Amino acid sequence: MEKCEVFPLSGLGRYRVILASGSPRRRELLSMLGVDFEVIPAPVDNEDYPPSLPAEEIAEYLAVKKSEACRFGSDALVITADTLVIAGDRVLGKPENAAHAREMLGILSGNTHKVVTGVAVSTAQGMRSFRAVTEVTFAPLTAQETEWYISSCRPFDKAGSYGIQEWIGCIGVTSINGSYYNVMGLPLHRLYTLLKEICDSQL
Repeated sequence: MEKCEVFPLSGLGRYRVILASGSPRRRELLSMLGVDFEVIPAPVDNEDYPPSLPAEEIAEYLAVKKSEACRFGSDALVITADTLVIAGDRVLGKPENAAHAREMLGILSGNTHKVVTGVAVSTAQGMRSFRAVTEVTFAPLTAQETEWYISSCRPFDKAGSYGIQEWIGCIGVTSINGSYYNVMGLPLHRLYTLLKEICDSQL
């Protein structure tokens, strides 16, 4: 399949664009925008947040926290992000082990949950942040399907213990309401719009 050219973001070239995330999925997604960037994970030791913080605000809070920890020079434009899954009143981050992943997938099975990604973009002139929310509905998963996915894909680096772009998304996700790329970890339309605004305003 022939690869199409990407639309250039005029004005972004004056920045040293840094994706401060170790996520290979975010690296792939940002590349889809045609942005030249380098990867330097944010130096954040923990991802604690105030217990009183509403669940849908946590991911954005953590993205801002990561951004504030970055020091890359006056010419840098730094992108940080954090993704969480919210099922009812439970916040699901990355599983600690197979048993934890099994528990999370059991919660998601046959239900609708929210995926929230917080994004912060900062330059020497300031920081702007936002959060995107996508609703994802799962069909009931059998025990065999769950065990096969955990053992074969080992989703221990994924919020909610799943990647929508993987086998589990193909057979388990019945519908989504919102950005597909947000579920992968980076809401591309919102990020692209913000980058355009920054280029125009020279933030």
